[in-house]
Amino acid sequence: MARPQDFRPALASLALCLSAVLASNDAVAQSTPPTWAQQQPANEQVIVPQVDRREIKLPKIPSNDFSFGLFGGTYSTQNFGSSAVGGLRAGYHITEDFFVEAAYAQTKVSDDNYRQILPGGIFPQEKTKLTYYNLSVGYNLLPGEIFIGKNIAKATALYLIGGVGSTKIDTQRRQTFNVGFGLRVFLADWAALQLDVRDHIFSLDILGKRETTQNPELTAGVTFFF
Repeated sequence: MARPQDFRPALASLALCLSAVLASNDAVAQSTPPTWAQQQPANEQVIVPQVDRREIKLPKIPSNDFSFGLFGGTYSTQNFGSSAVGGLRAGYHITEDFFVEAAYAQTKVSDDNYRQILPGGIFPQEKTKLTYYNLSVGYNLLPGEIFIGKNIAKATALYLIGGVGSTKIDTQRRQTFNVGFGLRVFLADWAALQLDVRDHIFSLDILGKRETTQNPELTAGVTFFF
């Protein structure tokens, strides 16, 4: 009859074999991904969110490079006094600093003072029309702000301007240079109040002697940007 001690070597060998088999199975299990992992592509997202996409309309922000305005004020004609003036202006802002502007205006001049010493006066009628147009270049010199009360602030721009054009008085048309400065107060992005002081320089020979005349103008108006 076999003794228990005789089975010890066999049991030890069997235990070693089982350990080797279990270790081999663990290695295979670790190296082999599960079935769901084999079916899932490497770069595919496991959870795909259901997100409803909105249609976004980009806002159309106006450039406001173009401007159009009306103005009125006083035009002082050398030798013929002062009278009301009114006109139109249109501009284009090339950069934040430089802009170009075209203007057209008209006023009246009177030879009433000369009629007292010259029979019939100088013009066919006591009052005659003066019209001018010009093309000018402006430079925004001092952009800033103006405060109205404690809670309101408006953007401003002090600018220099000058250009060339033409003036017609009676039957004479003369080349005209204009120089001056102005202040623009923005009420909104699309509107501004504008104050201008300009001198229109041209020559006249109505009185029998050709001379260069200085004709200052003071105007105020409103300008719209688009």
